[in-house]
Amino acid sequence: MTIQIGQSLPDIELSVVGEEIRPCRTGELFAGSRVVLFAVPGAFTPTCSSRHLPGYAQRYADFQETGVKVMCLAVNDAYVMQAWARAQQVPPGLLMLADGNASFTRALGLELDGSAFGMGLRARRFALYVEGGVVRLLRVEAPGELRVSSAEAMLAAIGG
Repeated sequence: MTIQIGQSLPDIELSVVGEEIRPCRTGELFAGSRVVLFAVPGAFTPTCSSRHLPGYAQRYADFQETGVKVMCLAVNDAYVMQAWARAQQVPPGLLMLADGNASFTRALGLELDGSAFGMGLRARRFALYVEGGVVRLLRVEAPGELRVSSAEAMLAAIGG
């Protein structure tokens, strides 16, 4: 079942990727913060690399001005996420989260079976707005779309 507005995020360990890679529980990551978490089906994939992540990187300062943290999630290993962040020149502070086993993605009920495309289990393209670990807004894209989970759409939705 897909997580619903008003529910708390599951507390699961992910890898936080930057210059260093460190494990962190989602309960700790989201505690006491306002966060936009957006998920992509895969690092280095076409739409994710040409539009989704770059949109958040370009608008990162706008989120900062509203006091909202930004995090990007993908069902990839931490080293792939680290290489992708470097290739995309992700600004410091925009957290890249590796959900290598899709544990968090499955717990959210937002997994996608990409086996037909040789990708295995992945995250659906979505964005969540979270306050103190509680989901306040959920936007899930229709297959092949990038509209409701874009940086611009989420900024408009949260009043940024």
